[in-house]
Amino acid sequence: MELSDINLLDRDAFTKGVPHEWFTYLRANHPVYKHAEPDGPGFWVITKYDDVVTVGRDGTTYSSDQKRGGVVVLEEMQMNDFEQGGNLMLTMDAPEHTRYRKLVNRGFTPRQMRMLEPHIRELTAKIVDEVIEQGGCDYVVDVAAEVPLQVIAEMLGVPQEDRHKLFEWSNRMIGSEDPEYIVSEEEVMNAQVEMCMDANELAAARRAEPRDDIISALLDAEVDGDRLSEMDFNLFFLLIAVAGNETTRNSISHGIKAFCDFPEQYQLLVDDPSRAQSATDEIVRWASPVMYFRRNVTKDTVLRGQQLKEGDKVSMWYISANRDEEKFDRPFEFDILRTPNEHVGFGGGGPHHCLGMNLARMEIYVLLEEMAKRMPTIERTGEAEPLRSNFIAGIKHMPVKFPPGERVCPVAH
Repeated sequence: MELSDINLLDRDAFTKGVPHEWFTYLRANHPVYKHAEPDGPGFWVITKYDDVVTVGRDGTTYSSDQKRGGVVVLEEMQMNDFEQGGNLMLTMDAPEHTRYRKLVNRGFTPRQMRMLEPHIRELTAKIVDEVIEQGGCDYVVDVAAEVPLQVIAEMLGVPQEDRHKLFEWSNRMIGSEDPEYIVSEEEVMNAQVEMCMDANELAAARRAEPRDDIISALLDAEVDGDRLSEMDFNLFFLLIAVAGNETTRNSISHGIKAFCDFPEQYQLLVDDPSRAQSATDEIVRWASPVMYFRRNVTKDTVLRGQQLKEGDKVSMWYISANRDEEKFDRPFEFDILRTPNEHVGFGGGGPHHCLGMNLARMEIYVLLEEMAKRMPTIERTGEAEPLRSNFIAGIKHMPVKFPPGERVCPVAH
């Protein structure tokens, strides 16, 4: 392979599956590599586990600030008016990020998570009920997308009849480079505006009538006299609705694809459903649903012998770090009993470590436990269709079959 074969900006290359051979080559030969960019200055590609962790944990040298270029798009681009109107926690640095994170952490305490678990179990059982009698489904649409969608909607207090709007908004914002979901810039903006209007309505309802839920906790949270402004709350709603939806959906989809490809691993789960916890971490390592995040260099620095200049763009490739041969034994084997499993699927520590990590883990292991009890086997009946994106490792559709079973939840009339 030649360096010239590697083009991480080619979204179409990712529709054939993650180009792991590129990352394997880069880890071995050019672990800190300056990638060319047709109409811009280029960006650094970080592929080794230790370097990804180093960059992710150093928020002083490597900035997430939107004004410096943000954390997602690698190419040069203009911010739209919406993005200039407020701050997403994702695109803040300390001290603002620290203060904001303290505020929103109030919604993700262990107590809040424990309160949610019985709901999540009930919602998951109902989702499996919807497919179990048929003995087959499009796993992504019917199960993997439904679990996080219903959980996030439940957490945010979105009425049942509005819940699929969240799914549609997420696809419009995240999947807008995929032909199936492609929309105009105007439609992306409209999705953002519609979500904010929904957030405003929910916030007004909770202010009038607080409940023991995450929205009320967030609206009531105060740290050193600070509270969430209306725009802060809207943007946080948008972040949790999209990030909490897409990432878990794609982890689950990749996990079930892996179980179909390695049926002996699914048998291990069926034999002992308590293995769902370790299986969850292996699924997140294997899937790496967010393939990279970007940072922006604040001062000249050196990383693995390479001179990085102030203003340079840096991309941390979690999908590569999670296959690093120096960190993981047999990194290209899917092993649900893998231990230790210190993957960076949730960011690898640092100020931007995934806020919803415990929630995502719970959604995945509860679903795995439910499936292990009710689906003794699962097989793919067609190809898994990848999302056209170099940012989200997504699967759009995946037909599967399993032995038909009975519903366990009473049907609402």
